[in-house]
Amino acid sequence: MKKALLEITVFFCGFATMALELMGSRLLAPYLGTSIYVWTSLIGMILGAMSVGYWFGGWFADKNPDIKIFSRILFFVSLWVAFIAFSSDVILIGVQKIVSNLPCSALLATFIIFGVPGVLLGMVLPYSVRLKTTSLNKSGMTVGTLYALSTIGSIFGTFITGFYLIAFLNNMTALLVIAAVLLLLSILFSRGFLNVSLKTALILCFIFAIAQSELFGEIVKGKDFVDLNTPYNRIWIFKAYQANTGYPIQIMQVNDENDSAMFIGRQGLVFEYTKYFRLAKHFYPSLETALMIGGGAYSYPKDFLEQQPFASIDVVEIDPGTTHLAEKFFNLRRDPRLKIIHDDARHFLNQTVKKYDVIFVDVFRSFSLPYQLTTKEAVQKMYEALHPAGVVLVNIISSIEGDSGQFLRAELATYNAVFSQVYLFAVQDPDNANRVQNILLVAIKSSQRPRFYSEESELDNYLHHLWYREVNNDMPLLYDKYAPVDKYIIKILASLKKDRFNPLDFRIGQFFRRLFEKI
Repeated sequence: MKKALLEITVFFCGFATMALELMGSRLLAPYLGTSIYVWTSLIGMILGAMSVGYWFGGWFADKNPDIKIFSRILFFVSLWVAFIAFSSDVILIGVQKIVSNLPCSALLATFIIFGVPGVLLGMVLPYSVRLKTTSLNKSGMTVGTLYALSTIGSIFGTFITGFYLIAFLNNMTALLVIAAVLLLLSILFSRGFLNVSLKTALILCFIFAIAQSELFGEIVKGKDFVDLNTPYNRIWIFKAYQANTGYPIQIMQVNDENDSAMFIGRQGLVFEYTKYFRLAKHFYPSLETALMIGGGAYSYPKDFLEQQPFASIDVVEIDPGTTHLAEKFFNLRRDPRLKIIHDDARHFLNQTVKKYDVIFVDVFRSFSLPYQLTTKEAVQKMYEALHPAGVVLVNIISSIEGDSGQFLRAELATYNAVFSQVYLFAVQDPDNANRVQNILLVAIKSSQRPRFYSEESELDNYLHHLWYREVNNDMPLLYDKYAPVDKYIIKILASLKKDRFNPLDFRIGQFFRRLFEKI
């Protein structure tokens, strides 16, 4: 019985390792994003911690091969996983405040959160080998069997977590379920009435916490704070106030970025840069068909349908979950002029045969960017999807000059290699080349030079943000085979991180202030 239980434990610890790694990406996303730096830190730190665990577990197993020690290893890893469930947001808020450099903050966060459980889970396999090995003649078979079970557990952990746990359970509940199973395994290896009784009491606490996890979230975050996972993202929805007007707004934050927003009780676009998409009708007055890459909460597509009563728009959004939330929380209504396509934008561009008058691109994230949409091959696909006088309007967050403008200049060079004309509009500060801000890149397929004035005062105001000065041509084009987007984006992060409002930081602070006042 003990041997079979040992094999089950090895299997589940392999499962738990991959579950923690995948769920770790969702824990980190609202604070650090989902860039290659975050994934590298997460994978590297867990592998490093497990390597330490393998070595230390093997050494300790030879020195003291005791089933009680094995039980304690499982006990402590279960406690740490439960600790992650309750405290990861607080830890990540602290790391975000202390360290501004993304690679460093990602390494520090993954070390604090996953270092200990990685070491403990790594100890399980060599300790199990030592406990199960009874004969040197069969040691190879024992090691092979347990390693196979651990690997199979990791495979199951990958698919079940990716397809089910993340999609159907909140992060706290999923982590507490894993902690409870690890604690149950610890109990099964325990000896002594007191030891078993204490652990059983603790597992009952875990079960209670699982049942009340939604309530705990409401107590800390508030009933109006939505925190959930979709197949692609971790999404927060919360209420705030527009900085310059004080109007109440509802925001959808996708991973680390305030993706979309909507006024509460009034019409209009919240984010200034989205208003610049209205220039489409200036550059293509007979606009009838449009494509938008990136839907989010569908703020601009709703505005497009209102502003262009005789035009239609197709929206390519990779995440069906954001569409569902836009319908539920952001007044998205189905319209015969609105076609929603849930697909990867690059795959859609590769396959589509439909021609458009205008293409809007709004997929920029502060910490990550789908590089496959930035390359010359992707730009060529957009060019081919346009009518002869078609226009592409792209939102980019960058400066124009300096290191923080490297991505913009690389993208500008890439669009210039495909389109006849490319122009830049600096949204927040049209005279500051070093400020990181929203830049609207407008690429025109026709060679006919457009007018940069308009009879409509709103559009004329936007046209006055045209960047007239020369932009350095000092960056190479981006290609599918080599597009170091993350290297360029990281130069922008220091400016973006300053004074950034984190809604959960604010709410957790409010919760603890209320708690201490009552005490």
